Amino acid sequence: MDWRPYIHADPEILQGKPVVKGTRLSVAFILGLFAAGWTTEQVLENYPTLTREALQAVFAFAAECLREEALYVLPASTSPCDA
Repeated sequence: MDWRPYIHADPEILQGKPVVKGTRLSVAFILGLFAAGWTTEQVLENYPTLTREALQAVFAFAAECLREEALYVLPASTSPCDA
């Protein structure tokens, strides 16, 4: 999926974080909802401006970003925020 029609970054919106176009919902925020156990239906019910396609674009964007990054194994006692 091409995420570009759905995700953008604007320095005037959330300090330039990638967001779903037409919202102030960042990619990180939406991924956090899923990480916390929310279902697609819960996200769509609570954020009616989102579409299934926009959610798919969030995952496509994240996947592309991760393909371009080097990942490192961290000790179990280290928080990812400490990296």
